[in-house]
Amino acid sequence: MSAYLYMLRCADGSYYVGTTRASLDDRVAQHNAGDFDGYTARRRPVVLVFEQHFDRITDAIAAERQVKGWRRDKKEALIRGDYDALQELSRAYSEKLQ
Repeated sequence: MSAYLYMLRCADGSYYVGTTRASLDDRVAQHNAGDFDGYTARRRPVVLVFEQHFDRITDAIAAERQVKGWRRDKKEALIRGDYDALQELSRAYSEKLQ
């Protein structure tokens, strides 16, 4: 069953990363209605800023876990579709750790 990875920009400027099998319009509406307790309920309204379709929910969940661990600058590069910056940010971070 297919699924989406999605990222929302919250009213406070932070980002929320999630996955859904439902339509993205419905999921964003649920977040904005406060249907989910937790992070977005206190940071409404939210706006969809990124989406990626996956054929399998397990792949979407794996991507969600990865992106949730990213720093803000990497998330913003993903939102912009700036894949060169994503590689550079990853490389710079890896070199910092060495």
